[in-house]
Amino acid sequence: MLYICSRYTVFNMQKDKNIPKTFKPKQHIQRGKEARLSAHTAVIQFKDSSYSWSNQMDKVGIIRDGLPYESIEIISKRIDLPIKQILRIIDLPQTTYNKKLRENSLLNGRDSEIILFLTELIDFGIEVFNNEKDKFQRWLKKPNLSLGAATPESLFDSITGIQEVRNCLNRIEYGNFA
Repeated sequence: MLYICSRYTVFNMQKDKNIPKTFKPKQHIQRGKEARLSAHTAVIQFKDSSYSWSNQMDKVGIIRDGLPYESIEIISKRIDLPIKQILRIIDLPQTTYNKKLRENSLLNGRDSEIILFLTELIDFGIEVFNNEKDKFQRWLKKPNLSLGAATPESLFDSITGIQEVRNCLNRIEYGNFA
């Protein structure tokens, strides 16, 4: 089946048939809205609550409000890194972490943003590796030539580093390893 589109008419050309179909803007707009609403939603789940976002403005709101310190432990488990290493990534002393965790305090904006980016990266990485979490975690620990021979997890200390790891995952997903 071949579709030929003009501005106002869509031709559906099957074998021996040339049946014009009119373009219906309202239906097209509705399908676009539904597709956008069904877009990927990222979630970080806690014991008694969860945070979810499907667009950048939702994420900005979460960053401004701050995430609980408990999110550090959750990321640590999901990415299979010790909590001490996650604390090093966000430049937070262990004693401060313990105190803020007991007080049920919230992370500042920068640290919340790194946690959200890491959550998105983990979800995307597991998806790229066909939901094989172990393979993704092994990949994070191996030096990568496209990242300047650095391990992906060594770049988690900055937003730019996290974005570079995501770019590398994009290249893997589309078969461009260079």
